[in-house]
Amino acid sequence: MQPIQLFALASRQAEWLSVRQEVVAGNIANANTPKYTAKDVTPFEAVLNRTYVPMARTHAAHLAESALSDDIRIEDSELNNEIGMQESGNTVSLSQEMTKTGEIKRQYELGTNLVKSFHNMMLMTVRR
Repeated sequence: MQPIQLFALASRQAEWLSVRQEVVAGNIANANTPKYTAKDVTPFEAVLNRTYVPMARTHAAHLAESALSDDIRIEDSELNNEIGMQESGNTVSLSQEMTKTGEIKRQYELGTNLVKSFHNMMLMTVRR
């Protein structure tokens, strides 16, 4: 069993949240653009399943490096049944996009608070 790398996982989630916030902001900015299709990012669970935390390298020839940013994909969002497709062909629902921004904020705050608590706990053990 491998140890949980909390700081690497939190960093990975923060990167995912940053990309998702950028995509949601783009959707909001294009809410009135004709034929614009709303986009979203792959769920973090899917990114997490493809992500592994590499072991530390003490020498350049020991392990090959991997790029972790390639597995965050931007896809078209599912059509919102509440608004459907607008006359202009646009599929952005501002209420849904604002809900997403709230989710992103809560997830970011949760991750930040968990890392802060874990960091404080580690500092307490080191001091003793």
